[in-house]
Amino acid sequence: MSAPHVVLRPLEAGDRDRLLAWRNLPEIARWMYSDHEIRAEEHARWFEGALADARRRYWIIEADGRPVGLANLYDLTPEHARSSWAYYLADPSTRGQGIGAFVEYWVIEHVFGELGLNKLWCEVLIGNEAVWRLHEGFGFQREALFRRHVCKDGVPTDVVGLGLLASDWAATRMASRERLVGKGFDLPA
Repeated sequence: MSAPHVVLRPLEAGDRDRLLAWRNLPEIARWMYSDHEIRAEEHARWFEGALADARRRYWIIEADGRPVGLANLYDLTPEHARSSWAYYLADPSTRGQGIGAFVEYWVIEHVFGELGLNKLWCEVLIGNEAVWRLHEGFGFQREALFRRHVCKDGVPTDVVGLGLLASDWAATRMASRERLVGKGFDLPA
């Protein structure tokens, strides 16, 4: 079985327009906290801030050499040994191939390995069950249910808060790695 060749490369200035187009796709926007169409000026301010902020890291997800999504760390807080994270796959043709699972594994390894942090956490809209279940499959624990936390299309919506500790990852890492290797992904030992 052959999986797509997936890499995460650092965000570059040339990615700005691509990210704006992706972020405004209805299938991406439906899972974000904001509902409005993001205009070029607003995006330009966000993009410049994203590149300059030491508490954020962004990577373009590439599959077989094509940009297909975005992964990021934010609220990166070394003094508390934690970070928050999120990702999305913008290209619908990539879904169901294990790319999201690969990205999850890669980010977790980066956070607990290279960065040496103790906690990775995220927030997921309650209706995005596939994503919060994916996180749980990697050892994330549900730590919160933020009731009526954001409004989507004018409707108050709950948000699931999930956290993964380095010790949780130590207990689930090998099983997660074996699942990905079984799908054909090439991972370092």
